[in-house]
Amino acid sequence: MKILSQLLASIQPIQVVGNTDIEITDVINDSRKAAPGVLFVAVKGVAVDAHRFIGDVVEKGAAAIVCQQLPETLKPGVTYIQVENSFQALSHLADEWFDHPSSNLRLVGVTGTNGKTTTATLLYEMARLMGYKAGLLSTVENIIDTVRYPAVQTTPDHLELNRLLHEMVQAGCEFAFMEVSSHACVQGRIEGINFAGGIFTNLTRDHLDFHKTVDNYIAAKKMFFDSLPKGAFALVNADDKVGEVMLQNTRAGKYNYSLRTLADFKGRIVESRLDGTTLELDGNEVEVLFTGRFNAYNLLSVYGASLLLGFDPQEVLVKMSMLEPVAGRFQTLRSSRGYTAIVDYAHTPDALVNVLDTIREVVGTSGHIITVCGCGGDRDAGKRPIMAREAAVRSDRVVLTSDNPRTEDPDEILRQMEVGLPEDKRPFTLTITDRRQAIRTACQLAQAGDVVLIAGKGHEDYQEINHVKHHFDDREEVLEVFAHETN
Repeated sequence: MKILSQLLASIQPIQVVGNTDIEITDVINDSRKAAPGVLFVAVKGVAVDAHRFIGDVVEKGAAAIVCQQLPETLKPGVTYIQVENSFQALSHLADEWFDHPSSNLRLVGVTGTNGKTTTATLLYEMARLMGYKAGLLSTVENIIDTVRYPAVQTTPDHLELNRLLHEMVQAGCEFAFMEVSSHACVQGRIEGINFAGGIFTNLTRDHLDFHKTVDNYIAAKKMFFDSLPKGAFALVNADDKVGEVMLQNTRAGKYNYSLRTLADFKGRIVESRLDGTTLELDGNEVEVLFTGRFNAYNLLSVYGASLLLGFDPQEVLVKMSMLEPVAGRFQTLRSSRGYTAIVDYAHTPDALVNVLDTIREVVGTSGHIITVCGCGGDRDAGKRPIMAREAAVRSDRVVLTSDNPRTEDPDEILRQMEVGLPEDKRPFTLTITDRRQAIRTACQLAQAGDVVLIAGKGHEDYQEINHVKHHFDDREEVLEVFAHETN
């Protein structure tokens, strides 16, 4: 428990109506968790305005309410705190409630369109290999030291984020690594969080259903770097034109990494194979279990951040060869019939191009590329024809299929994708709505030496249809096909 006045010292209310010398039993932003003595923060979300639930929360015994508009009727005995922005207030209140956990960790945030999960996860693994306890907050999972929990969203909400960081501190973690989404930046979910460093991977078209324009999307990412404190580091991809934009107003130390030009951390691909890469880092060659230019960038950012965190450079080089790919990120599965299936999360045009170009670079003309891909519903519809076009241009055969249709008609999503197909590629494209059948068909088409890319869902083990998540795992589907194959 904490005294309300202590919590309110972390924010700047417009006005306070009622007694602040009262005990608070919990801080919540979900009205369903209302109980006697809680402080309820009413936030205006994208879909729901929690101000409408203030009356219900008060009836269940809430001691105090933080809101942007005071209710017309104020119940005696309840304290009402009016603020300009509930999202921002919740960040600071959560930080205070959980005793400022980010200040007791060396926390590094990773933002960008692609590579966030891989980079954050590999930094967590690096810290562990270096002998430290560490935590991870990612799209795939959250880890507190060695205990793993499923992740609900890329960047947790204010309370969940601070709770997880608090548990990391309690578990003795010294380092923590997290993905920072553009949504989290705009909604103030990282406000009040103390970062030791920030990493920018790259930026391409994504989340325009939320941000509306690419400029807004860039501005959202930039908010993270603008908020970094003096003494932190800002490490950006010098080969992405947006990288320099991220550094314009930051107070943090500025660093960059590159595969193409002079940079603070310089890398070069010596040799690339489906099962790994020979990578040169600042003049030192190291064998890594990752394939592709996009992974080389991820590893280069991990290398740079590791040195900026103070890890021994020679030890870092040794540990780089011990890092393993993240589930659903260019995950390679080998068929007894001699072809390779790759499961990857690529769900944006740029990510799909990166993966397909990597496969082509390794396979050359000795094998065919068969790509299975779709697009999610209730998301940026503008990328659908682009995804289909890129898949068709860079593959020998394409199977368009359902991804997570959510509340949309999957057949309509596929029709929108088909618009992007070049005429000369249509004879080499199949449209199979059922994802299971699409994967099976692609594998049946493959011959020895071919590569089947199953893109879009990666680590996800479900398909979301009309608000219901049905179990579906691309990796399981591939292994099921393999189990019934004959040489």
